[in-house]
Amino acid sequence: MTKILLIEGPLLDKIGEREPEIYGRAGTREALIDKLIKRANELKVELEFVQDYSEGNLAKAIVNAKCDGIIINPGAYTHTSVLLRDALLTAKIPFVEVHISNIFARETFRHNSYISDIAAGVICGFGAESYAIALEGLLASL
Repeated sequence: MTKILLIEGPLLDKIGEREPEIYGRAGTREALIDKLIKRANELKVELEFVQDYSEGNLAKAIVNAKCDGIIINPGAYTHTSVLLRDALLTAKIPFVEVHISNIFARETFRHNSYISDIAAGVICGFGAESYAIALEGLLASL
């Protein structure tokens, strides 16, 4: 069975509470995860989840991952973290970068990603559906 690791950075546990005009009103993180698990089950994929506020813990999860692919929403670390980039390069596991909001329709500092150029693909701006789109895209690229 294909195993995918979903990694989420800081504040992504606050989906449904934080800035709904940007991140949507599709419900809580738990609802988002439940929907993604259902889709993964349909695709016969095992999902593992890591959400953390610590850049070091996220990097550790990446380099210690035992999976076929990674879906990563680094949150604010997208725009700042050389460490996460280096961890992804070290792990040599195919990954898709995902964002709930369209980062290119936001403040200019959010337009830069330290990981986009090494990702198999980048999905952004489709709200909670961004995760399911990333899952299907990642599976197609494996």
